[in-house]
Amino acid sequence: MEQYLWLVLLGFVIGAVATLLGAGGGFILAPVLLLLYPQETPETVTSISLGVVFFNSLSGSIAYARAKRIDYKSGLVFSAAAIPGAILGALTTPLVPRGLFDFAFGILMVGASVSLFYWARRAAPIQPHQLSRRPVDPLANREALPRPPFYRSIVGAGICFSIGYITSLLGVGGGFIEVPAMVYVLKFPVHVATATSQFIVAVMALTGSATHLAAGLFQHGVRRTIALSIGVVLGAQLGARLSGRVHGDWIIRALAVVLALVGARLIVMVF
Repeated sequence: MEQYLWLVLLGFVIGAVATLLGAGGGFILAPVLLLLYPQETPETVTSISLGVVFFNSLSGSIAYARAKRIDYKSGLVFSAAAIPGAILGALTTPLVPRGLFDFAFGILMVGASVSLFYWARRAAPIQPHQLSRRPVDPLANREALPRPPFYRSIVGAGICFSIGYITSLLGVGGGFIEVPAMVYVLKFPVHVATATSQFIVAVMALTGSATHLAAGLFQHGVRRTIALSIGVVLGAQLGARLSGRVHGDWIIRALAVVLALVGARLIVMVF
């Protein structure tokens, strides 16, 4: 029971931080789980992380849907492309040795750290408390969204297939990769990219979790997933309240430093 209480507390902290950043939280949770459970198999860690990411992303998607920020047409197309990637990634996870898994995750965390530092310099993310302050539908101006040429949909589908594979393989949400890709490669407005990415991440996480469950890889992590999900849901409420009081740039930079240290630690553990 004490173990699950600690997991609720951990989920609470991750939920608060992830909500402040507008992220799913998997890129924070998964490396923490790798450090907490060094003897656990990659598929168990991935299953737990994906389950928690799904609940967090679902909550964020509901909030963004109420604010009418999700581009459902692009979201459905990209989700359809991400689903086979997520299934393939979930099925690949058991084939990866724990040492190689930790090393790959460490490299990803260092890359995520660099990405977050870059984002902190460009602009602060859309915060949950801002959703109720912008009643205008950003999708009303359809010219602002990436419509034809058709190749953008093909490129976006290819990107989402790759992200679906990576995120399901490693148990991360993928929003920290997907949002920059949607903004800088596919030319989505930032607020639409953030909301649509949450929608796609929820679909990818659900697909990965369902695949792990169907393959019998989720049997050892259900209770821990429930405990973490309870904490994430509660922590998200605190994150939404604090989002108007805490400077987003400093949060991103602090998290980037933590991710770099965790990534370096995972890489060192392999050698």
